[in-house]
Amino acid sequence: MSGTSLKRVDMGRNIILSGVALLAITLGGWWTLSSDAPPVETDAAEQANANPDFLAVNADKTRLLGITLAAATVASEVPLAQLPATISPPPNARVAVAATLPGTVQRTFVNEGDMVRAGQPLAVIVSRDVLTIGADLSRANARLGVSQASAARLAKLSREGIIAGARADEAQALAAEARVDVSEKSRILRMVGGSGNTGTYTLSAPISGRVTHADIVAGNPVDGMTAPYVIDADGKYEVIAQVPENLVGTLRPGMTVRLGELSGTVTSIGSTIDPASRSGTLRASLPAGPGILAGRNATVTVFGPAPVKAVTVPAAALASIDGRDVVFVAAKDGYARRAVKAAAADAKGVVILEGLGVGERVVVSGTSALKALILAQ
Repeated sequence: MSGTSLKRVDMGRNIILSGVALLAITLGGWWTLSSDAPPVETDAAEQANANPDFLAVNADKTRLLGITLAAATVASEVPLAQLPATISPPPNARVAVAATLPGTVQRTFVNEGDMVRAGQPLAVIVSRDVLTIGADLSRANARLGVSQASAARLAKLSREGIIAGARADEAQALAAEARVDVSEKSRILRMVGGSGNTGTYTLSAPISGRVTHADIVAGNPVDGMTAPYVIDADGKYEVIAQVPENLVGTLRPGMTVRLGELSGTVTSIGSTIDPASRSGTLRASLPAGPGILAGRNATVTVFGPAPVKAVTVPAAALASIDGRDVVFVAAKDGYARRAVKAAAADAKGVVILEGLGVGERVVVSGTSALKALILAQ
């Protein structure tokens, strides 16, 4: 074989070896890269399949379902009991307006159910007694003027030594008696709101509040012994509720009592148990508000201090699935169902005792849609 042929054979062998080496390097690199490559992240659908408590919901679907969120906040109070109760005015907040003198109703200004302010006229009564007191006052004023003039003249004569001092002293006593007579008759007229000239007196509201009873008609007589009007003080009510025996030692004065949006304070807890109902009596103060009427029956909620780590969320965040209380917590690419331990809910929200932390965001609108989706998957 010639030298030229040998060179060509060597060159071909080198090319083949180079190709084999390059292929080996390429395969080795692929093996290395495939072995060290990180695992591919699972998408939301795979996460939902792996976790039945997770719902994959993208941004578009979130808007379509009308989902809104609210953050859990620290709870200061927790509902302890819901009690049947009766609303009534407190003992010092109901005032009867009496017709102090007999007469005839001339005019009325308010009706039952009206709101009145302190000092506002309620009715005008024509009374013969007022005419008599007015006449007596006129005569007393006349006597007072005469007696004062006489006392002044005799006092001057006494100082000059013309008459004895006893006569001057007697005149001063008569003047003082006349002043007392005038003062007393004037006080009676002021007390009843009377006018001696017209023979009428005015019934006025002693406190501000609502007229809860009005038994008075123009033209009808009043006897001076009855109360044509009853007024309940504005903004003051008392709640009287029955507390089960097992809660008597748990509830205490100072705790919050709530009826709808209104909040009041427990004022007393009876220490005696009724043998028939096995319950004690709770009394609480309550401000005025829509639908708060004396005599109405209602259900009130009593609140006590919340335990550590308890949080508050809107009542709409709470759902029930398979008999368990749950909330839907915002997560990456969706929402997670979370079982919680909840206390009783009220108009202001629900207290979560366990299962949720401060600051976690929960679904408050669209909860029913998420519940249907998680039950369907």
